[in-house]
Amino acid sequence: MRPYPILFALFVSLVPVSAPAQLPEGRPLAYITNEKDNTISVLDVLEGEVVLTAPVGRRPRGIILSQDKKQIYICASDDDRVEIRDADTLKLIRYLPSGPDPELFILHPDGRTLFIANEDDNMVTVVDVPDQAVIEEIPVGVEPEGMGLDPKGNVLVNTSETTNMAHFIDTDSLEIVHNTLVDARPRVSLYTKDGTEVWVSSEVGGTVSIIDPNTYEIQHIIRFQIPGVTDDAIQPVGVRLTDDGRYAFIALGPANRIAVVDQKTKEVLKYLLVGQRVWQLAFTPDQKWLVSTNGVSNDVSIIDVEELEVTRSVRVGRFPWGVVIR
Repeated sequence: MRPYPILFALFVSLVPVSAPAQLPEGRPLAYITNEKDNTISVLDVLEGEVVLTAPVGRRPRGIILSQDKKQIYICASDDDRVEIRDADTLKLIRYLPSGPDPELFILHPDGRTLFIANEDDNMVTVVDVPDQAVIEEIPVGVEPEGMGLDPKGNVLVNTSETTNMAHFIDTDSLEIVHNTLVDARPRVSLYTKDGTEVWVSSEVGGTVSIIDPNTYEIQHIIRFQIPGVTDDAIQPVGVRLTDDGRYAFIALGPANRIAVVDQKTKEVLKYLLVGQRVWQLAFTPDQKWLVSTNGVSNDVSIIDVEELEVTRSVRVGRFPWGVVIR
């Protein structure tokens, strides 16, 4: 990455949070942002129990882990900043500048470069994490959200909800190299593990587009039909792909379903009934379990990936939105 001057100052706070003496060890823990409560819930996935809830910034949405899994990064959308917190205690370590209304973000494999979608100013903000500095702002389409990186970190794919495009951005030059038009209101972009496909969900279009990142052309479009559910209620948002190339899981919003798709044939295999308005998804590290955030029912669903069954739902805070698991 090329160097840029520091544009923001560092803000540090030592706001205390209530926490147990120690979180469960050796077990998958899901960190869930509760958009309306301004909190984060920590869920023991195997036990199906919330073990900690702590206050965070206003309207928390996107959430990711540092490379060493010791810290969590949270988009505090209404505070216009990113929070870095200790993953064991949830104590605030520092703030990062983010630009206005950060929603989703992704960390480069170098561990120091953070790419943030700023919905309100149509920019992707690039932040140097160790220096706590904005190094570039990349103009993109209207209402940017989805952030996907190829496995080597050479290309970032950002989606713009109102422009209906997937923007391919060179992470070295920090310039757009191509724009691909997709269906209405694209939300999430995600590369396959081998880097040969980019999956883009379109909420209003009701589809998932699969793009060849070499030609930038759409190779396949997945559509959904659920008996008894109207087409306008089928709104794809979160997407997760198993590393073995077997399954894709797609959250379908107010349809209250997760579609299970064969990654190779692109055929919809089944629909899993979960909570109301399912948003985002995350695997446990071994990919044996999948957790979905169900915004309107204020809960999460836990799915057995091998059996393709929902095993339980667990109540968290109000409007759970983002989720990451370590």
